Amino acid sequence: MHLAHSSPQQRIIVAISGASGAVYAVRLLQVLRELSNVQTHLTVSDAGLLNLQQELDMGRAQVEALADVVYPVLEVGAAIASGSFQCDAMVVAPCSMRTLAAVAHGLSDNLITRAADVMLKERRRLILLVRETPLNLAHLRNMTSVTEMGGIIFPPLPSFYHRPQTLAEMVDQTVSRVVDLLGLPQPSAPRWTGLKAAAPLDAGTE
Repeated sequence: MHLAHSSPQQRIIVAISGASGAVYAVRLLQVLRELSNVQTHLTVSDAGLLNLQQELDMGRAQVEALADVVYPVLEVGAAIASGSFQCDAMVVAPCSMRTLAAVAHGLSDNLITRAADVMLKERRRLILLVRETPLNLAHLRNMTSVTEMGGIIFPPLPSFYHRPQTLAEMVDQTVSRVVDLLGLPQPSAPRWTGLKAAAPLDAGTE
């Protein structure tokens, strides 16, 4: 159920670029949609749309239905392309190495990279779920550049201390961490409370 928005709203931009891992963006949009004080602004690259179709059998209309406001990726005159548009944060999920490079070098050649550039210049939160392995030196240097400019590099790496049993649980762990970085409440998110007490060792095994 999409809860009615209440004031003040937090505006979150979600961008989907052409790296594997479209499920992260879809799940993030679903989670944000359930929060009453969040308004989502979505833009999807052509390659991002291909991945949605390939990985999730989702078309443009299906993913756009999860967002409050949608912009074509080439609409560089869109609201989110301006620093005067009040916005709290932006997540690129997944973030391709091409998109990372464009952000690192300030190219602003489409709406995703322009909106990301706006986030950096306005000193707002930018989270990039970068997807590639292994990494070459250009990838690493671009990650360093974005970090030095104030962006957050967030490879969607699963944790295993909660002992996830399904792929969906692993995706939810990552999305939960992203929502934490956005500063949004999620009371039901699993939290680490420390190591369990270890069972005593059998004296004969010491």
